[in-house]
Amino acid sequence: MRFTSDHAPLTVTISIEEEFVQTIKLSLPKKSDEEEAFIKKVSSIIKSLNTSNLLNQESLKQVVNLLVARIKQAWNANTRKVNITKYSKKWWNEDCNRSLNKYKESRSLEDWKLFKRTVKTTKKSIFDIKI
Repeated sequence: MRFTSDHAPLTVTISIEEEFVQTIKLSLPKKSDEEEAFIKKVSSIIKSLNTSNLLNQESLKQVVNLLVARIKQAWNANTRKVNITKYSKKWWNEDCNRSLNKYKESRSLEDWKLFKRTVKTTKKSIFDIKI
């Protein structure tokens, strides 16, 4: 049932490479004890740096590498691993977690409505701050 065409059919092969999607990240919750401890540790690291013998590029590189290594240690000591999920949004907070978990336990319509209300309120407050 096809008519003749003046177009030659083209075939294109596009190779798709395997992509690594990170699902876990290290996180430092805002205004938490961990954040405070990290900031104190970094402050003490910076204060304790010996910068009196920076005479050439090599000594500067050594001091900078030492600083980086110590800050990494402080970061790893104070952060926690977090799974990245569809709820990994900047506005997502502990209230959202609690109301979602409550709904998951009960499966009631009231808890679902509470969860949706919590999300809406949280989003609104975060976006009002940004605006």
